[in-house]
Amino acid sequence: MQAEQKLPERRSRKARRTRDALAGAAFELVLDRGLRDVTVEEIAERADVDRRTFSRYFASKEDAVLDSVRGDGDRINDALRARPAEEPPLTAYRRAVLDWLADPAAPAWHRRPRIFELMVLAEREPTLYAAFHHIRVDAQEDSVTIVADRIGADPRSDLRPAVTVAAGAGALLAAQAAWVRGNRPDALPRLVERAFDALAAELLARPGPQSTAGSPASHSTAGSPASQSTTSTTEGNGTS
Repeated sequence: MQAEQKLPERRSRKARRTRDALAGAAFELVLDRGLRDVTVEEIAERADVDRRTFSRYFASKEDAVLDSVRGDGDRINDALRARPAEEPPLTAYRRAVLDWLADPAAPAWHRRPRIFELMVLAEREPTLYAAFHHIRVDAQEDSVTIVADRIGADPRSDLRPAVTVAAGAGALLAAQAAWVRGNRPDALPRLVERAFDALAAELLARPGPQSTAGSPASHSTAGSPASQSTTSTTEGNGTS
């Protein structure tokens, strides 16, 4: 019985090693030579497997190149699940991202070799960018489910979880874009903080309706049914 249990475990470890070898080969070859100058066959040869084996693990060379960042969305979501229940959802999402950035056990992008190069390349190569977008979307769908559970909402009918995640993920995406453009590999945490600060400032900036004479707001309310009703009542009471 024990031997039967160990066999699937060995197969799983072997499959993991093969996948890692393919992903590592794709990562190094593409960053060294460029996405368009590397073939799937070359990646398979570098990993010492055949073309058919590559296809069992990855749909394209883009998928293989990005395998090194595929788990980062899961790490953010794990951190999101671990945030205290009393935290507002957007605050929890922000702190989950910061927890991921600071985790010493699983270094984030700015502390992993060549990830900055990968993100720069993704901005330049449309097919690589599209593949990375799919990875982000998958992670965000999980985030929506987590936020919905936190607030006891049904994400199919309640927009709050999706809006929260879209806002938080948008701040992270803006920070990532600034990171790539700024050519400062160590600046990602500071940019993430600035992006979330900007988001919070925008959410808190809620100017009331304009009441200055001649303003669009005053024109729109003056002729509204509600304002006419108020005027009629006032006149009926004999006030001026």
